[in-house]
Amino acid sequence: MNDDRPVLLETRGACLHLTLNRPRALNALSHTMVRLLHEALDRAERDEAIDSVLLSGAGDRGLCAGGDIRALHDDARSSGRASLDFWRDEYRLNARIARFSKPYVALMDGIVMGGGVGVSAHAGIRVVTERSRVAMPETAIGFVPDVGGTRLLASAPGELGTHLALTGRSIGAADAVLCGLADRYVPARLLPALTEALGERSVPGASVEGMSVGGVVERFATEPPAGELAAQRGWIDACYAADTVEEIVRQLRDSGVAEAEAAADELLTKAPLALKVTLAAVRRAARLESLEAVLAQEFRVSSRAFEHPDFVEGVRARIIDKDNAPQWKPGSLAEVGDEEVARFFAPLGPGAQELGTTPPGPTDAPRPTDTPAQAG
Repeated sequence: MNDDRPVLLETRGACLHLTLNRPRALNALSHTMVRLLHEALDRAERDEAIDSVLLSGAGDRGLCAGGDIRALHDDARSSGRASLDFWRDEYRLNARIARFSKPYVALMDGIVMGGGVGVSAHAGIRVVTERSRVAMPETAIGFVPDVGGTRLLASAPGELGTHLALTGRSIGAADAVLCGLADRYVPARLLPALTEALGERSVPGASVEGMSVGGVVERFATEPPAGELAAQRGWIDACYAADTVEEIVRQLRDSGVAEAEAAADELLTKAPLALKVTLAAVRRAARLESLEAVLAQEFRVSSRAFEHPDFVEGVRARIIDKDNAPQWKPGSLAEVGDEEVARFFAPLGPGAQELGTTPPGPTDAPRPTDTPAQAG
């Protein structure tokens, strides 16, 4: 019998297994799903018999393609405010995952984009497979990376995060590990066995006495197939270090590197305003002291982007009509002034509720140290 609950909960031994269960929508997050995930973490925190949490996605296409873009689009078109309530709870969930007091394992199999990154890449143990495609593709729809993505991308080596934030490109397993978005690679065919082992805390043929959650993951992990970004660090770091999007595009064009010139062409298809705000957001995130502070900044930016016509137009062109011919306003980088960019980061004003920096649930506990990188 099919189970139509949007989040499935199953206790396997001492592990609470959460499954995002909207496979036809690529497990896109709804507000109900965010609330259910909060409730599940409440349960895991309270229950001493649960010592870890596992997150996966139903179906074989991906963990989560992000928020429900069509619902957000419809809300924006009708001048609604439900999306802001959704983001407020979603961002607090992202912070809570990062501070969760028990090992939280995310299986980042298949498509993991936008909000999918938010519920997985802040986890203590992040597993990718050969099918993983990880991205923050917001600039293509006139939006800006959120769910703590600007902090994750700002922390990537060199200017790799700037490149990914502006282009919105998806990356595979090796590049996700290189950029700090994932920890370990496990072949997709082994995920069922890994899931079972996390529940039983056992691995066939291995001694399990005292085995940690991270130790179980290590038993299944191996080296991922080679990625692409490591070989491109030279031109990426040189070109994306520029202070403005215009200068980045110029350096990409003047680099004499075919891949860089293609990136310049790609950037010019994105929303000019979103590009400039994204660059500012990533650079500012690098200077903020905590994920909570970054999420508070992102909430301001998302609120402003939600009100701008580029978001509705971008979703129309890329997702609804699929004509891939958005009419951005402003239509060029030169038309986007510094004051307009700065407005995205200003306080929301009288009557508007800021996100704040304290998510619901315990936040004073340190990030769990039972990670594959430390299980050794």
